Amino acid sequence: MNVFLKRPLLFTLPLLLGCLVVAAPPATGADPVAQKKYGVQSIDLGELEKGIEQLEQAFSLFSLDPTLRDNLATAHALLGRKLLESKSYEEAAKHFGRGSELYPDEPRFHLLRGIAFSLAKNEEMARHELSLARSLGGDTAEGLYFLGKTYYDAGETDQAMALWEKAATLAPSESSLAGLLEKVRREQSVEERMERGHSSRFIVSYDSGTKTDNALAILDLLEEFYNSVGTDLGFFPASRIPVILYTRQDYREVTRSPHWSGGLYDGKIRLPVGGITEITPDIRATLRHEYVHAVVIDLTRGNCPTWLNEGIAEIQGRLEYNPPLGELEKAAKRGEFLPLKRLEGSFAGLEGGEVRLAYEQSYSLVDFIVSAHGWHRLRMVLEDLGSGLSLGEAMNRAFADVGLDYDGLFGRWRDHVLREVGGGGTPER
Repeated sequence: MNVFLKRPLLFTLPLLLGCLVVAAPPATGADPVAQKKYGVQSIDLGELEKGIEQLEQAFSLFSLDPTLRDNLATAHALLGRKLLESKSYEEAAKHFGRGSELYPDEPRFHLLRGIAFSLAKNEEMARHELSLARSLGGDTAEGLYFLGKTYYDAGETDQAMALWEKAATLAPSESSLAGLLEKVRREQSVEERMERGHSSRFIVSYDSGTKTDNALAILDLLEEFYNSVGTDLGFFPASRIPVILYTRQDYREVTRSPHWSGGLYDGKIRLPVGGITEITPDIRATLRHEYVHAVVIDLTRGNCPTWLNEGIAEIQGRLEYNPPLGELEKAAKRGEFLPLKRLEGSFAGLEGGEVRLAYEQSYSLVDFIVSAHGWHRLRMVLEDLGSGLSLGEAMNRAFADVGLDYDGLFGRWRDHVLREVGGGGTPER
């Protein structure tokens, strides 16, 4: 199960551009006035890269013009915001960095650059830039939220809580902050009693009822999965991933997840396996499944429909433990699959047989794609999702050379399942 916290940005970026100058023809030679006019015109038309190129050339010749400096800094900020929205976080950070070069004492550029680094999971640079923004402009709710996130993701919950509590006082109408604080307090009440261990890529916290040998064995398994899953998906997360082993009761209290949930990933891998006496195939499968969510979320920057995310996780988990596809067989015989659109969102509201069918159908569809076309095409889809494309666009691009699109792939899978299992009807998409 994947529960990925998505936090909308609170901040707005006031424009530094004043009234746009009258349009001018493209600049020729070393004419900074013409370059400045053409650059502003390009920005006004939304051609940010072209505008920046012209303004940078003009600025290199006329760096004392304050309006030119303002226009250039704003152009970089606007392009940075555009890149943030398309999930190109590293590129966004470069443009915000150029803004901070032009205005070193302007906290907004450091704030925006820190946010970009945070979203790119570059915690060290994010913490540096966000701390610098605080020192230059005081505390803001946005800066405190993202700075707190760098501590939370590193397992430093006390520091994160202090920053988020201060953010909540600055933005009392932000209900998401209140909900986040409530969630983390539940975690703290349980996790402060836990033992901890770590490897090069994972941090594990575990209940006192769990033997240290078993907790360390789980770390070893995760290191193994890091390599094998990374080979299939062509991606190896750079950040250390927290893993928390709860008792079943504590897991329900902390996560408030559906009763059928056997684990989840929400930036941390959380499993109700506290007190285990051995690592069973089922536990191995759940551990691999949840680790895959960490990889997919990182690779796609959170832009992944649930059926695809869960389908990939199920493929990997079933390498460890592969129960029968009972619900899928029943659905195929009835010709009544779950609509694919319904499976793009969270599975949390599903119950009973629908839950099992959702997972089995997701597994079957992704397994069909991998079996017929290979992991490399699925990697192309995930990479395009990470660059901000929609699922339909990403699927169409990856399969265009074999004459398939999103609908065509779904149709072929449907025909395959009906042929293998038997049944009739036309599943709704």
